[in-house]
Amino acid sequence: MNILKDVYEQVLKRDVNEPEFLQAVKEVLESLELVAEKYPQFVDAGIFRRIVEPERMIIFRVPWVNDNGEVVVNRGYRVQFNSAIGPYKGGLRFHPSVNLSIIKFLGFEQIFKNALTGLPMGGGKGGSDFDPKGKSDGEIMRFCQSFMFELARHIGPDTDVPAGDIGVGGREVGYMFGMYKKLRNEFTGVLTGKGLSFGGSLTRTEATGYGLCYFMEEAMRSIKGKSFMDSTVVVSGSGNVAIYAAEKVHQLGGKVVAMSDSSGYIYDRSGVDLHIIKKLKEDERKRISEYVNYHPEATYTDGCSDIWTVQCDIALPCATQNELDGDAAKLLVANGCFAVGEGANMPSTPEAVD
Repeated sequence: MNILKDVYEQVLKRDVNEPEFLQAVKEVLESLELVAEKYPQFVDAGIFRRIVEPERMIIFRVPWVNDNGEVVVNRGYRVQFNSAIGPYKGGLRFHPSVNLSIIKFLGFEQIFKNALTGLPMGGGKGGSDFDPKGKSDGEIMRFCQSFMFELARHIGPDTDVPAGDIGVGGREVGYMFGMYKKLRNEFTGVLTGKGLSFGGSLTRTEATGYGLCYFMEEAMRSIKGKSFMDSTVVVSGSGNVAIYAAEKVHQLGGKVVAMSDSSGYIYDRSGVDLHIIKKLKEDERKRISEYVNYHPEATYTDGCSDIWTVQCDIALPCATQNELDGDAAKLLVANGCFAVGEGANMPSTPEAVD
């Protein structure tokens, strides 16, 4: 990263306490080194220096009242990273781990993901350190309404179009869209991921997981002459991406033997029962540990990191950033894994990639 070294060092000096963002910037700049060598005019014009700095970072207070009548205050974020080719576009994440570094790294990567679609969309990301787990529908509704009360002034169909992410599904998007309509007195396409009855899109829920598997199927056929057919697969996570990646694996002839959530992972050598996973996660919003109550032959293990010790042909990390480290990658290879497909945002550490 010789040509772009100064760009990275400037970011490192300015954002020294943001490890996730620094990791993403370093990986992207390293991948762009050949571009910088071939087109030095991009360097001279400051393109790389501009692209690593968000156009706007918004941090705000989100007060709401829980079911006990107590006032709770969370922090909200919206990083509007780049609008060079269109309105900012990127999801909202509700998780206690959320901070500015994570939102910036997600927004930075969103620039390139959106550009690859060929559609006129910029990149952005937002969220809050609010934890939806264990909250009632009423608490989640009040939080979402308070969150949108502030966010509404910063978004719009031609300005910034948020979507869902970890902790933000159709229910949360619905609550936020309802609040946006009340505030603006208009029905506009300002949020994606809505229900079909009020402007949502068909297969929106399945799109990321299905897309991951279609991409992997083509990549494996082209490079290895292999496919999901008769392959054993480990999928981390049990949100939208993981569930529908697992569903498509099954449709393509593979067998998913392990899945996880933030508490631990299950292993079912006969193949994970997706009907039960959907029941637990989409309908009842319970922990994945409950799976063994339906399938006693399966096992549950506390903690998520050991999911990569499960022997498999293909690994699909679909949970969160940096979940697959160097040691796990070596173990996967030693156990015969021949392909890894990233469904989450930056799930592999640099050591794992190496």
